[in-house]
Amino acid sequence: MKIALAGGGAFGEKHLDGLKNIDGVEVTALVGRQQEPTQAMADKYGIGFATTDYEAMLERDDVDAVILCTPTQMHADQAIKAMDAGKHVEVEIPLADSLADAEAVLAKSQETGLVCMAGHTRRFNPSHQWVKQQIDAGNLNILAMDVETYFFRRENKNAKGEPRSWTDHLLWHHSAHTIDIFQYMTGAKVVKANILQGPKHPQLGIAMDQSIQMKTDKGQILTLSLSFNNEGPFGTFFRYIGDTGTYLARYDDLFNGKDEPIDLSGMDVPSTNGIELQDREFIAAIREGREPNSSVADTIECYRTIGALAASLEDQDGWS
Repeated sequence: MKIALAGGGAFGEKHLDGLKNIDGVEVTALVGRQQEPTQAMADKYGIGFATTDYEAMLERDDVDAVILCTPTQMHADQAIKAMDAGKHVEVEIPLADSLADAEAVLAKSQETGLVCMAGHTRRFNPSHQWVKQQIDAGNLNILAMDVETYFFRRENKNAKGEPRSWTDHLLWHHSAHTIDIFQYMTGAKVVKANILQGPKHPQLGIAMDQSIQMKTDKGQILTLSLSFNNEGPFGTFFRYIGDTGTYLARYDDLFNGKDEPIDLSGMDVPSTNGIELQDREFIAAIREGREPNSSVADTIECYRTIGALAASLEDQDGWS
């Protein structure tokens, strides 16, 4: 399996670290915004071809699939171009920053029959997998989820503290992790969703604080708090409140409601790295000719929900 990775930033590096652990996988091309740092990363990981030309990469015969870690605003166009070139594609979260673009990617995947997967990593973190296994076994039913997504990003920098060429977004990016996992864990349809947001940053032009609430047709509720203003530990922290227990997921660690750690060592997973497990699923789906967990078709309801929330914000901005 020969892979091209587009986007040599902080998250691209996480994928390269995971891909090197998967048997039979070779990263043959790396695409970046600037040639010099892209070449330096290619040299670090032993990648033979480095370029700033995305279309040139798609023309190569030694590329079976593409992983996109590029700016959000480029995802939909690049995913569609990859499938038009006959390449399977994994799009890092979020799939797009508009519902129309997300639907266009879905349509292209259905037209081509190629594997098209969205990078909803929470589905693959062992901590969340453990909760899902309890649900599937009939041992747990989710009643409510309380989630905090907190960062300190008053400047336009990435996870490594480096300047970004694009602007991140709480709603289209960071809420997508939680909205998808809420729908995935409950197996239910969201029937009501509300959003409020604070003032927009004067330079970045985005809201720095948001509050989202949802309810499913089964009665489960989600309360999601998001902020780019939070000084302190950053990340997303999930509280699953169920009929037989409460569980707190902090990335790859899991605790019960009394904050006692839950042993995940017995889980049958080849890694505890959610990004690597996500990439393993992408590769396996291509090899086995099947739809992957977190396919675009499987996650589109998340983006339809976000689209509705985004539309409601436009109405709110029009209030006097």
